[in-house]
Amino acid sequence: MKNDDPGRFFLYTHSPIFGSAAVLWSMFRGEPRIFRVLLSGQGVTAETYVSEFFHDCSPGTCCVIDSIKEDIEAFLSGADISFSLSSVRMDLCSEFQERVLAAEHSIPRGHVITYQRIAERLGNPGSSRAVGNALARNPFPIIIPCHRTIRSDGTPGGYQGGTDMKKRLLSMEGIHFDEKDRPLQFTWA
Repeated sequence: MKNDDPGRFFLYTHSPIFGSAAVLWSMFRGEPRIFRVLLSGQGVTAETYVSEFFHDCSPGTCCVIDSIKEDIEAFLSGADISFSLSSVRMDLCSEFQERVLAAEHSIPRGHVITYQRIAERLGNPGSSRAVGNALARNPFPIIIPCHRTIRSDGTPGGYQGGTDMKKRLLSMEGIHFDEKDRPLQFTWA
């Protein structure tokens, strides 16, 4: 494949624990950039999402995207991987969602925060529901670790790959839960 090909592409990655994921990408300003990461979950595979909603994409890769795919696989196997925001098309998000995703991206591994706390950090303390909606539409799960944000009552909240996947990702990062599925610690101030 030529790097100047204007098409849209996908490649799959697989985790024995979390199933398949799809990385969707295209060239943007002369560089390969990811415009979507799709996780399997809640009874639907990443392959199904691609075939039903992204049928204009073709299989394809390049060394930059291959490297990100390998990092996603390592992350899903428990490695401490930090992803760069330069690999994703943040320009496809609204200004508010961009701010939310950037705040989410800064949450370190092994820490959780509430939707309310992100809203406060953004200077909009009454916008926790809008923060939750922005994260629910996160086009880059794993790269932007939206699984690290929970509800104010301590329950996990939703996740593209499902609540069980969110809890497994947090557990893999060292977060422990009580008998009501609430993290025992809120460790990011």
